[in-house]
Amino acid sequence: MKLFWKEHTPLLAFYTLQALLIPLMYALLDVRFDSKLVLYGLLVSFSVLAVYLIFRYFTHRSFYQRLDQDELSEDWNHSLFKEEDSTPLSEAMNRLLLEQEKHYRDELAAEKNRMELHLAFVHRWVHQMKTPVSILQLTAKELDDETGDSIQDELERLKKGLQMVLYTARLERFEQDFAIRPVPLARAAALAVKENRRLFIRKGVQASLQIEETLSVYSDEKWLLFVLGQILTNAVNYSGAPGKTVTLCAHASQEADRSIVLTIRDEGIGIDPKDLRRVFAPSFTGERGREYTESTGMGLYLVKEICNRLGHGVFLSSELGKGTTVTLQFSRPPDSANLTKL
Repeated sequence: MKLFWKEHTPLLAFYTLQALLIPLMYALLDVRFDSKLVLYGLLVSFSVLAVYLIFRYFTHRSFYQRLDQDELSEDWNHSLFKEEDSTPLSEAMNRLLLEQEKHYRDELAAEKNRMELHLAFVHRWVHQMKTPVSILQLTAKELDDETGDSIQDELERLKKGLQMVLYTARLERFEQDFAIRPVPLARAAALAVKENRRLFIRKGVQASLQIEETLSVYSDEKWLLFVLGQILTNAVNYSGAPGKTVTLCAHASQEADRSIVLTIRDEGIGIDPKDLRRVFAPSFTGERGREYTESTGMGLYLVKEICNRLGHGVFLSSELGKGTTVTLQFSRPPDSANLTKL
C-alpha cells in the first residue's frame, strides 16, 4: 500500500495544482466566480480520480504487495503477480526480471566451471611438484652436511608452500574431504612436531609436549595436522632467537560442555595489540609479520577457516616481547555414534 501511494504522489500533486488553477483562471479572465459551479466541477474531477486510483490499486494489488515484501521468494521463477491479476506493467517487469535471473544463472554456472577447472589444475600441479621435490630431497642427502642441510631446508619451505596451496584449494570442497573420528591428541601433536623437526632444529627451538596419552578429540586427523603445523610454524618462526621453547599443553575442561582445550604457547616476539583483531584475516601480516619476509598472512586465516568448518574453537592471545598463545577448543559430542562424515 505504501508503495502504491508513493508512486501516485506526483499524480495527486498535479491534481491539487490543477484544482488551485481554477480560481486563478476566474481571476485572470475577470469572470464572475460561481462557487457552486467550481465545487461541482472539482467534485466530479475528484470522483473520476478516485475511481481511477481504486481501479489502479485493485488491478495491481498483487504486484505492489510483492514489491513491498522485504525478501523475495526463494523460487526465482515465481512471478511477481498472480496470473489472474496480470497487467502490462507487471508482465513486462516479470519478463525483465526473468531475463536478468537467467543471465545471472548463466554467469554463475560459467564462473563455477572456471573455478572447478582452476581447482583441478592446482591439484594436478601440486601433486606433480611433489615428485621432483622428493627426488631433490633424496639427492640432497648425498651431499656434504652443510650444503645438503641448506638445500633440505629450502626444499622443506617449498614443500610447505605446496601444502598450503593444496589445502587452500581443498577448502572450496571441504565437505567432500573430511571424516570426523576420535583422534588421540598426544599422537597428533607429536606428528605435527615431527613434521616440523627441521624447522625446530634450524631455529634452535625446543618443543615441550604436555598432553596425556588418554586424551582424544573428535576431528579430522589430516586437517588437524595441517592446523597444528601452521600454528607450530608461526610459533617457531616468531620465537625471535634460539633457545626458546614451544609448549603444547592439553586438558579436559571442567565446564558443562566437557570440551578439551589444547594450548600452543611460544616465547617469541609477540603480536602488537592493535593487530590482534586482524590476525585471522586473509593475507594480513601485521607489523611483526613484515619483519619476516617468509610471512604470507595465510597461515592463521586457514587455521580459522578449517577450525570453523570442523566445529573447533580457536582463540589467540599475545603480549609483546613475551610470546603468543593459540588455544584450540574441541567439543565432546555426547553421542559418539555416526560421527564419521564422508
